[in-house]
Amino acid sequence: MFKQNMGTVDRAVRAIAGLILLSLVFVGPQTAWGWIGLIPLATAVAGFCPAYLPFGLKTCKRSRA
Repeated sequence: MFKQNMGTVDRAVRAIAGLILLSLVFVGPQTAWGWIGLIPLATAVAGFCPAYLPFGLKTCKRSRA
């Protein structure tokens, strides 16, 4: 659907942050705010961040055309 605009390191950091936030739902303070971790986790899995579009940002390597 969309072209990937996230690099490997960006995706890994987002996945880790998403899992940490999501863990707040089940352990620790058990707050519902942990569900916000689904957003960075989903963007990491997809490799696409819609917030990068307006700024023209890309953290992935350039493909040789």
